[in-house]
Amino acid sequence: MSSIETGLYDLGRIDLLAAQDTPIHRIDPRAKIIATMVFLVVVASFGRYDVLALLPYLLFPVTLAAIGNLPFGYLARRLVVAAPFALFVGIWNPLFDRRAMMFAGHLVAGGWLSFASVAMRFLLTVAAVLVLVGSTGLSALGAALGRLGVPRAFTAQVLLLYRYLFVLAGEALTMRRAWSARTSSRRAMSLWSYARLLGQLLLRTYGRAERIHAAMLCRGFSGEPPTPRSWRFTVRDGAFVVGWSAGFALFRLYDVPQVIGRLVMGVLT
Repeated sequence: MSSIETGLYDLGRIDLLAAQDTPIHRIDPRAKIIATMVFLVVVASFGRYDVLALLPYLLFPVTLAAIGNLPFGYLARRLVVAAPFALFVGIWNPLFDRRAMMFAGHLVAGGWLSFASVAMRFLLTVAAVLVLVGSTGLSALGAALGRLGVPRAFTAQVLLLYRYLFVLAGEALTMRRAWSARTSSRRAMSLWSYARLLGQLLLRTYGRAERIHAAMLCRGFSGEPPTPRSWRFTVRDGAFVVGWSAGFALFRLYDVPQVIGRLVMGVLT
């Protein structure tokens, strides 16, 4: 399987995961968005040297992924793809912040603590967003954002961009197969060949997009994505938001790992 086919499969797998019927999938998308936004804000509010205090927040994405039947391997691969961005942001901290700080009974350079904090917050926030998308789907997510007051122009652009990625990748895959059928499989493509293929890809996708847009207009598309009319914000959805938000606030007010450590040490001594 080529890299383009693999990318298409991974991209389309989001819709397959979102089509499942689990307790998490049955939660109103607006409730999941609100809970995730609260989660992101609280995680971002921690100090630059906080590491262990962030550990309890793993409960949110891990619990939702487990109940929502989202494969941990798939989520881990998506995290690895985005990891270089976080590493690039925090990798310089140990070079510039050399102050000695106490961590778990040992003296550690503050730069390493801030780097670990950046990595931990990246892990938590990206995992939460991946779980949100995987348990909701981009179409329902865009519709829910529209219901929450996000401008429809923005949500329509996001949804159309997502859908047209498949058009672009499909045209690229067709051209790749045509090139492979006409040349030796061992022959490497030159820079000029790539430039010509990119130009042809632009023209093909532009023409395909015009035909798709004409078909959408024939079917009554008015510039706004259709939204489900059967959504109802129930007591269960409200309990989901309130329960998780209360848990996030509790973890923010009390350093749970430190409290547990003190209890354990008190029992052992």
